[in-house]
Amino acid sequence: MNLQLLQTRLSYTFQDAGLLQQALTHRSHSSVHNERLEFLGDSILNCVVASILYDRYLDIDEGDLSRLRANLVKQQSLFEIAQKLELSQFLRLGEGELKSGGFRRPSILADTLEALLGAIYIDGGFNQARDVIRSFYIPILDSVDPQTLGKDAKTLLQEFLQSKKISLPQYNVIATHGAAHSQEFEIECLVPKLGIQVFGRGGSRRAGEQAAAKLALEVAEQALQKAPAAVRKSKPRAAQLKLAGIATVQTNDGANPPSSAKAANK
Repeated sequence: MNLQLLQTRLSYTFQDAGLLQQALTHRSHSSVHNERLEFLGDSILNCVVASILYDRYLDIDEGDLSRLRANLVKQQSLFEIAQKLELSQFLRLGEGELKSGGFRRPSILADTLEALLGAIYIDGGFNQARDVIRSFYIPILDSVDPQTLGKDAKTLLQEFLQSKKISLPQYNVIATHGAAHSQEFEIECLVPKLGIQVFGRGGSRRAGEQAAAKLALEVAEQALQKAPAAVRKSKPRAAQLKLAGIATVQTNDGANPPSSAKAANK
């Protein structure tokens, strides 16, 4: 295990190699493990990310700052950073976790990343931990839209339609598939003013609605980009295509639909 390689990727060299070892140690491996360091690292991470957002986005209110922070420090985001560091190759896991693929588990990798931040804080102080965290997140923030980051598809669709003064979408359960313990819901999403009818599927009603909303947003954006005036003035036909998995935009001028897409499974 080449720990120098990991330290190079972190842009931080530990004075106490034992702290680094502990940060990489899962409780399945040893009684001296990383859970207390994880607790500490979690708090430092939240503090630094909050500070970054506060300084960077001067016109964003507390509610949206909280949304941004929650999205940036959630398990999936930490897992993605851990993957970029290729952290899995440095984990110290017990035999059982190794056999069950623990080195690929998002929760273990996210927790280990937080433990590393806690260890850096103890080893080098707050400023060192802050600099490592900033190196993770500044490139991410440079490539995202703070107005949409962390918002789910239903919220984004609702905000988009409201900005165009269009009524909110309608969601209907069309069908359920599978046994009771593993049902899949097929959800219809309608935006009548734009003539949009799309379908999404998911393991819960909410997941199906999110899948349908995501597709409806894509179709609505395409429709308004291609023919904004025509679409705003048009009324949907009474009859709409009901092909599962097909998103269709129709206008009353008899023209071909401007776009179609397959519904996303989730």
